[in-house]
Amino acid sequence: MSEKAMTNDEPLVLAFCCHYCAYAAADLAGSMRLEYPANVRVLRLPCTGKVEVNYLLAAFERGADGVIVAGCLEGGCHFLEGNLRARRRVERARQLLGELGLEPERLEMFNLSSAEGPRFAEIVTTMVERLKRLGKSPLRQSPAPSEIGEHLAREFSELSKSPPTTAAGCQSSKSPPTTAAGCQSSKSPPTTAAGCQSSKSPRTASAGCQ
Repeated sequence: MSEKAMTNDEPLVLAFCCHYCAYAAADLAGSMRLEYPANVRVLRLPCTGKVEVNYLLAAFERGADGVIVAGCLEGGCHFLEGNLRARRRVERARQLLGELGLEPERLEMFNLSSAEGPRFAEIVTTMVERLKRLGKSPLRQSPAPSEIGEHLAREFSELSKSPPTTAAGCQSSKSPPTTAAGCQSSKSPPTTAAGCQSSKSPRTASAGCQ
């Protein structure tokens, strides 16, 4: 990343990056000492499936000139369909930006692998150049981009601390397994459809969770 200081006229980009691929690619770009604009603030997520439409809109409301959502390659998501869900939300957010009078081009999703450090640098450079053509966001207030970037990083930091979720929104890996209804399974005694514990059957009726 370039060490050149940002001026007030420089666009600020917030990048929501998947831990397993895009964030690793950003780290690789740094290890390779690749040059790309310092206008980006990278926020690591367990999965881009955690990104909601309101988070994307809030980033612009808080002063970002552009937002990148960078996830795993399609078909390679560690949480099955997280990146597909993120793409649908990005498309919805782009529609809303247009309705609000902001250019949808300020928001875009990219898919890349952990080995694509050069492509991450290219994505950031492309987005910064695009934002320079579009101009500063009308929602951005007077603080310098560096101050806005620090504020955005603090505000969205909870996203990076939350445990990963599956495509259904349930916690994965370290948390106890959950059923489609969101109830923990395996350790609790099974229940019948009436909600009573069953003594022998390991299965659960449609109305009960293990």
